[in-house]
Amino acid sequence: MESKLRSAKVLEFDSMKQKPIPLSAQVNEAVDYYFSQLNGDEICGLHAMVISEVEKPLIETTLAYCGQNQTKASKLLGLSRSTLRKKIALYDLS
Repeated sequence: MESKLRSAKVLEFDSMKQKPIPLSAQVNEAVDYYFSQLNGDEICGLHAMVISEVEKPLIETTLAYCGQNQTKASKLLGLSRSTLRKKIALYDLS
């Protein structure tokens, strides 16, 4: 339950400015929270873990936003269409 509340908080808007909280601030908060849960355990490969956790939902959400139009999604993501198609296959998003 706590993680759901924390996730909802990350998506909140800055009520004074009516602007979305910057993605970088959301990442900082998420990584800080992750570190707080380690209880002294050592980790390695954090970069690869974060990229793998973020890339699939990024592509999935972008495709939904673009109405499943891969050309539009690839432009929005800054990827070639062939790279996007490879990632769609990799993450089984077809």
